[in-house]
Amino acid sequence: MSLKLFLAALPAVAIACTGPPTNENGLNLIKSFESFEPSVYDDGFGNPTIGYGHLCGDSTCSEVPNQPLTEESASQLLAGDLVTYQDALTNALADPVTLNDNQYAALVSWTYNIGNGNMESSDLVSRMNAGEDVVTVAHDELPQWNKANGEVVDGLTRRRTAELDLFDAPATFGALPVAC
Repeated sequence: MSLKLFLAALPAVAIACTGPPTNENGLNLIKSFESFEPSVYDDGFGNPTIGYGHLCGDSTCSEVPNQPLTEESASQLLAGDLVTYQDALTNALADPVTLNDNQYAALVSWTYNIGNGNMESSDLVSRMNAGEDVVTVAHDELPQWNKANGEVVDGLTRRRTAELDLFDAPATFGALPVAC
């Protein structure tokens, strides 16, 4: 079999895209809601956490050296943590979805808060991918993500409002789609 025929016979493999980094506005929003904690703490749901919301792999967060953290090291840890969420959001949204850097940053903040699985299966992603207006979808869907254990949480309501404010803020730069 020729190489050409062999390659044609292989199943199509989805190429994952790398999401752009979250802009400064998004980082500041996330930091304002996650708060800086230099030492391991319980996030209120039994999860050991450190820095700006970094979920630890164990009760002492042994994967994070040099504890307690400085704000600089916590910021670096956050930037590293966000890569997974940026990439997941970028790959969940279809190519026709166009977002500026503030819209993208607001959705990265939301994804960081709710998790990749919840984001990927959300009506927000489905509706944007179906071609609905991204502003309308964001305003319809983001406010619904204000509950924990079925109860409305004031902090989540404030976060969703802040994310919508960032989503609506004028921006100069595009973020999505990206070239893979």
